[in-house]
Amino acid sequence: MCRQMMFPFYVSVSTCIAYTNVTFCVQQICACVFSACIMTVSPTQHGRRLSQYFLVFPKTLPYQVLCYPFKKQQHQPETRNIICNLLQKLLALSMLTKKLPPLESFLLLVSRRASHFTRQQYDVIVVGGGHAGTEAAAAASRVGAQTLLVTQKVQTIGSLSCNPSLGGVGKGHLVKEVDALDGVCGRAGDWAGIHFSILNRRKGPAVWGPRAQLDRQRYRQFIQSELLSTPRLTVLEGSVEELLLTESNPEEPGRHRVTGIRLAGASLSISARSVVLTTGTFLSGSLFMGQNTSPGGRIGDAPSGAGMSHSLRERLGLKMGRLRTGTPPRILKASVDFHEATLHPSDSHPSPFSFLNSHTHCKAEEQLPCYLTYTTPGVDKVVKESLHLNCHIQQDTKGPRYCPSIEARVLRFPGRQHQVWLEPEGLTSDLVYPQGLSMTMPADMQLRLIREIPALHRAEIHTPGYGVQYDFVCPTQLSPALQVKSTQGLFLAGQINGTTGYEEAAAQGLWAGVNAARTALSMPTVALSRTESYIGVLIDDLVARGVTEPYRMFTSRAEFRTSLRPDNADLRLTLKGFEEVGCVSSLRYQQTVRVRDSLQDALAALHEVSLSATNWRRKLPGVPISETKPANLTGLEMLQYDDVSFEVVASVFPECLSPYTEFSQRLKIEAVYRPHCVLQQKEIERIQKEESMSLPQDLDYLSLPVSLSQEVREILDRMRPSTLGAATRLQGITPAAIVHLLNYVRHSGRKEKRTHSN
Repeated sequence: MCRQMMFPFYVSVSTCIAYTNVTFCVQQICACVFSACIMTVSPTQHGRRLSQYFLVFPKTLPYQVLCYPFKKQQHQPETRNIICNLLQKLLALSMLTKKLPPLESFLLLVSRRASHFTRQQYDVIVVGGGHAGTEAAAAASRVGAQTLLVTQKVQTIGSLSCNPSLGGVGKGHLVKEVDALDGVCGRAGDWAGIHFSILNRRKGPAVWGPRAQLDRQRYRQFIQSELLSTPRLTVLEGSVEELLLTESNPEEPGRHRVTGIRLAGASLSISARSVVLTTGTFLSGSLFMGQNTSPGGRIGDAPSGAGMSHSLRERLGLKMGRLRTGTPPRILKASVDFHEATLHPSDSHPSPFSFLNSHTHCKAEEQLPCYLTYTTPGVDKVVKESLHLNCHIQQDTKGPRYCPSIEARVLRFPGRQHQVWLEPEGLTSDLVYPQGLSMTMPADMQLRLIREIPALHRAEIHTPGYGVQYDFVCPTQLSPALQVKSTQGLFLAGQINGTTGYEEAAAQGLWAGVNAARTALSMPTVALSRTESYIGVLIDDLVARGVTEPYRMFTSRAEFRTSLRPDNADLRLTLKGFEEVGCVSSLRYQQTVRVRDSLQDALAALHEVSLSATNWRRKLPGVPISETKPANLTGLEMLQYDDVSFEVVASVFPECLSPYTEFSQRLKIEAVYRPHCVLQQKEIERIQKEESMSLPQDLDYLSLPVSLSQEVREILDRMRPSTLGAATRLQGITPAAIVHLLNYVRHSGRKEKRTHSN
């Protein structure tokens, strides 16, 4: 169906949903789409609401839709068949794609909870529809697993619970890497972005931070449309009460094996070979505002069932903790005096997140600005006066160090000015997000506080800020595949592992989904090294070191950040994702191969063209080439000068270099960092060698026949690193202990080889 036909179809369906006469409703749909065909429904169907049907998407065939009645006993079989067949024809005609969100809006509008579910066996079940859950479900499906995504509300899939933004310093690297592995969030960001900028641009490209403000509605629509059109993926609305467990496979490490889930409020159990938990802030979540507390993981949404925490803590014996976070009040845009703030426009040439996109959906001239303002001494005064009314801030639960509440900032740094960014929430939204003003004081005190800021002196609050406390699982109990070491087939991703942020959650979700699918399909799990990706750095930090506060990604956490740049994430990960992991489409793979080959040819051409320093100075008089430079300089060496772009060098040798102008920025960055990357290669190879040496999970460190101190033995026994490389990064492990472990691993390996050969 063409885009022009989609709009009237959507409007007609949206309108007739309110009617209780199914005959009229179906006729309206048919009249709109099948202009020459009016279907009829028997009189027994009168009075049924179309919204009582729940739509799930098994995706074994593209665009297939199954309808299940909300109350089976109230509906005749012919009703279900008529509506099911009708919707199948609608979808077949409309060719649901990622770029047609109106149809997806209709599908969500008629979605309801299912009390009847025919399929009860999947390869992978993903619990939670946030950033981790959506990436996990999509990744598992791409690998080839029949996947079920269970979420409390279908319409909240892909919701931006806090800041309507994506990317940033360190975080932008994760988005680029998720996209390189064929993830969803990068393309969603390009579709929904309304303000694109590169942070840290004053520093080198290796630490640039791609970032975008997002339109909340557009982002949610894209994610939902993407998932609902993903082959092999079923979406089910419901709440998971507990995990189904059985005895472990004795041939694999672990004390338990997960076999599926049981839904809350129903006797329905669904089996699976792998389960991915992405509960976010919903695991025994509590909301705080002033002295009021209520259960929930997000305002308006209930927490996950108490049975889930019980399953993890009591039945699986996992060590768990409690973390907190918060969100600022949302302010009515019409009440903000933007003249009192500093305008910050978006970049004139927006940079997309996805390697598949050459431009963003929102044109540069259509993008909205952000505004910067600052707190005043009056803000400090209100914070101090409200402390006795703020139970959230008084508790010992750890909050995010790098995104603290305004109360925490004032208490830690009294008398300072603090930045407040006024950010748009959408192209047509009447709300402003005040980044930097997360708070949990009573609503009346929140209004007093924001009015102490000049640009907000007449501000009106639409929704007050609040705090959230939630359970998390200590991530040192996970393997680098994000599988719980003690439970076969159980994977965790996102805030349940002690992280904070959409990007960190998406990265974990993708990798957990990949490994859950590979496990379910009897393939070995895979790991990402910290030498090849920020995702590898993130996972290694979590499983090897654990967390004491919500973990946030920074470029400073990566030892090899000159190699792990945003611009080369596709070359680092897409090829591996297709050839070794199986989560990348052939289309993306072919594009990346073309880019790789073109870059290699361009670099070879740059290396071959050369001139004497004198001739370069004559052709490029503005470039400060030293008199001490060698007789000849290649084009690649010339690109290492700050003021020399690829286009400048190509103008000197147009016949050799002009075919590669589309890669000009990437070639410039590659030339600048090539000497650093060469120097780092030996260190990278050393770490990769250490990480290739696995440490058995059943190793008895307390009685290991090597020279280790009791302190080192206890650390190793408690943390149980998966590899020698992970052991080197544990606090308290000495270099001497690593040498002894290395010798033991080598000796054990040789002994095992001799045993097998005999």
